[in-house]
Amino acid sequence: MNKPFHILFLCTGNACRSQMAEGWGKYLGQPFIEVSSAGIETHGKNPRAIAVMKEVGLDISNQESTRVTDEMLQTADLVVTVCGHADEHCPVLPAGTTKEHWPLDDPAKATGSEEEIMHVFRATRNEIETRVKDLLQRINTAKSA
Repeated sequence: MNKPFHILFLCTGNACRSQMAEGWGKYLGQPFIEVSSAGIETHGKNPRAIAVMKEVGLDISNQESTRVTDEMLQTADLVVTVCGHADEHCPVLPAGTTKEHWPLDDPAKATGSEEEIMHVFRATRNEIETRVKDLLQRINTAKSA
């Protein structure tokens, strides 16, 4: 039996964007894709990220805010950096591991009223959903080629 394709979403603090990407990846990619997320550092989970994912029926509250390890990099087939800092500070990847960069703005830096901030989080959530769907489609196309 072939091992599932493993995607690691990497961000600065593993608090927002990578957490949402992990949630979408697990929801849309199971059982053929394994998904995890980590940060260059750990900042804890952002409650607004949890809230906007819950709005679409995905509970990411049990995911951990984790610092990337060598073991995580060894098991990943693809590392997706979801912010410029993680892209610039991404550890050296093992041979055969691919990297892709998604330049997503940090919703945690949004300012304004609570509704304006939540609007930014929702827009980020929706962009990540679109990107994850596209990525999974490309992986499935490559596997069947």
